[in-house]
Amino acid sequence: MPSRTKHPSDLLVLVTAIRARLIFLTLNICFSATLVAAAEPIPMTESLPLEPCTLTGSYGVGRVEAHCGTLTVAENPDDKNGPTLELFVAVIRSLSANPKPDAFTLINGGPGGSSVQLYVDLSRVFSGFLTERDILLIDQRGTGRSNPLECADLEQANQETDLDVLRTATRACLKSLQGDPRFYSTSVAVQDLELVRLAMGYEQLNIYGVSYGTRVAMHYLRRFPNSVRTLIIDGVVPPSLALGANVAINSQHTLDGIFARCKQEPACAESFPELQAHFETLSRELKANPVELNLPHPVTGKITPLTLGYGHLAITIRLLAYSPETTALIPLIIEEAVTRRNYIPIATHALKVITQISTAINFGMHNSVICTEDTPFFDYGDAVLAELEKTYLGSEQLDVLNVMCEQWPQGLIDGDMKEPLQADHPILILSGENDPITPPRYGELVLGNFRNAHHVIAPGQGHGVISRGCLPRLVTEFVESADLEALDSSCVQRLAPTPFFINLMGPAP
Repeated sequence: MPSRTKHPSDLLVLVTAIRARLIFLTLNICFSATLVAAAEPIPMTESLPLEPCTLTGSYGVGRVEAHCGTLTVAENPDDKNGPTLELFVAVIRSLSANPKPDAFTLINGGPGGSSVQLYVDLSRVFSGFLTERDILLIDQRGTGRSNPLECADLEQANQETDLDVLRTATRACLKSLQGDPRFYSTSVAVQDLELVRLAMGYEQLNIYGVSYGTRVAMHYLRRFPNSVRTLIIDGVVPPSLALGANVAINSQHTLDGIFARCKQEPACAESFPELQAHFETLSRELKANPVELNLPHPVTGKITPLTLGYGHLAITIRLLAYSPETTALIPLIIEEAVTRRNYIPIATHALKVITQISTAINFGMHNSVICTEDTPFFDYGDAVLAELEKTYLGSEQLDVLNVMCEQWPQGLIDGDMKEPLQADHPILILSGENDPITPPRYGELVLGNFRNAHHVIAPGQGHGVISRGCLPRLVTEFVESADLEALDSSCVQRLAPTPFFINLMGPAP
């Protein structure tokens, strides 16, 4: 256990692209090389020195005091004499004078998001763990402050691009990377996490993973079972699942559910009696005749010209469906565009999410993961492809993935990574009932392979539910006791979806 004295001298989801002609910063993949990781890395003999620091959240918002340092690791785990990189590590000290020897850590999604920023954004949710434990934060290699693999060429490419432009941007991205993208996959990242645990002297870890972070968390459990005390997985990506066509199919299922719920809620049904038909009308109109707009950019405030096309509508609907609060806006923004020709809400939301995606995700690391762990495992029959064509997102995403990943170098992947994970550890599975990318059935899929697990489905909620209702208290109790039988999750049933907005003033009284 690390000393309490002062040390000397941070998803899916996954937010993915929706349309090739709007934003192509998405799930991408090529063939991958096989890596069989050692069961345990070589133990570290020296502790990791930390200094006082201040952590900030997404977009520079939020501040948390911590102790920070870096751990030097080999970029290629099989070449200890080759290039290295610095893993950014932060510790939030426990309030206890005698903290437990098992720290709590969290793993962000994306892939490509910073776990340190996620903690700061949700620090209120995780504060209960500090009563008895340290909180250990690591920016996964390629993200945050751990040699981020940034791709300015992809981020800044014209929104209305074609696949040839995408190929050019991908090549430029690869040339600009400050690192070898083959070594930024999940199989390598879990070795990093174990090296940090050993360097910090923690006996075990209690791990929370969200979205893609659930893949990392479960693979760490597979590789280093003795290093895990408890596991919480929120918005589950099953190990055997390859994210691809299912993204559009799941999104369509969620949108169909929104239309159905509007019909069932009297205020929404009365205000928007032709909601689904109006969405289809709006889709056809924007595909045929994009709208020229000039509007204040929602992030910079600058007047921005925008040719509003169907892609902007698709990405707006897809990402608004991630949370119940923003889902509540979907009927109103459709109706505003169809009946009042007010396209500003769609344009504003589209510009905002495009900016946020580019800021929050390191796309070099994102591509390295997706092009190693998803696309090579696509195996779609005619029935799936036909279903895909019927979705509002369509099949263009697969074209984007193939174009980007045909150029991406082979990554390292453990030979058993895509196999179902069997485990006896205490595991708490969290799902949102209306999650548009990792639906509850994914949680059920992994539940069947765990012998000491419990699945909590949050009614009316979307993607990533740990901050909802009583769940912060439940997960704290779970980590404290590691006893699922003593966990009463009935309080979650008090959650519900946010009522639909019927006008700009909000829901009906």
